[in-house]
Amino acid sequence: MAATAARGLRRSGVVLAALIALTAAAGCGSDSDEPAKASSSAPGERPSKTDPAKRPERTPKPSVSAADGRDITACADGNCEIVVSEPVKIPFKGPRGPATLSVTEVGPNAIAYTVKSGNGQSKGSASGPGRGCITVLRSNGSGNSCGGVGTAGRPSPQPDAVVIQAATGEDGTAVLQLVSDR
Repeated sequence: MAATAARGLRRSGVVLAALIALTAAAGCGSDSDEPAKASSSAPGERPSKTDPAKRPERTPKPSVSAADGRDITACADGNCEIVVSEPVKIPFKGPRGPATLSVTEVGPNAIAYTVKSGNGQSKGSASGPGRGCITVLRSNGSGNSCGGVGTAGRPSPQPDAVVIQAATGEDGTAVLQLVSDR
């Protein structure tokens, strides 16, 4: 009887192995012309939540491009278009000499900054989709206007002034444009 049971188990094992092989072969086919996607996890394993390939980046990628990318040194002459995603200080040549644009807050649909030139300073902040601020820095002072900037494009240069436009981005970035008549 033991010999009969052993033969039965061997046959069951052979049948089971054949079924597994057929199932695996059937699962590999595809009616699509696309190549099969490889899985990084072993069969029966769930993908890890800390998979390095799937971790979000710390610095948001801008949804818009800027002529000078993220290069703050491009603003030194008072003319640039950059994207920022974190607080930053940007030195530039103002109408009366050295000036600094300090972005103090940037996030999804939010921007706040301070412009310092000589003994004066100007602050601007905006929040919400399509919002932003324009600061006009002149040798005798500055002025701000905040509200909807939408797709206003690059501000126009003004005589003896630097025009700063800061526009919010929904992805946690902001586009800064500095325009001078130089």
